[in-house]
Amino acid sequence: MMAAQDSHSLVFNRTLRHPPEKVWRALTQSWLIEEWLMANDFVAEVGHRFTVRAAPLPGWSGITHCQVVAVESPRLLVYRWGDGTESASGLQTTVTWTLTPEGGGTRLRMEQSGFPSPTALSYVRLGQAWARFLDRLDSVVSRISD
Repeated sequence: MMAAQDSHSLVFNRTLRHPPEKVWRALTQSWLIEEWLMANDFVAEVGHRFTVRAAPLPGWSGITHCQVVAVESPRLLVYRWGDGTESASGLQTTVTWTLTPEGGGTRLRMEQSGFPSPTALSYVRLGQAWARFLDRLDSVVSRISD
């Protein structure tokens, strides 16, 4: 899917059986993010710079430098993913989380935009990774007490 000319996006839509406020907590509390995504020092404040960390892969240092761009609790979270220094490709993208109440649950949309090509290694790797991360997110949200 095209986000802009010469820019490609990964887009995932999920319907979760939990209210947006509960999903929001899993997206914005550092210790919960670590359970479904990666080790991090995230704070849900516009301008906050944070990192996510995992084992390095060929072409990636294992650390991604990010910055929070928008926070509208509990419906919108946007952050820059990568500053171009962590990977051989110089990748810099934007991750946008949109939460919409639906029935008694939440329609969750995640878009990572800014990929140069749908065949780029980063696009393929992250496409596979986000599917796993979102499955784990659903599991983490299920364990959060109301």
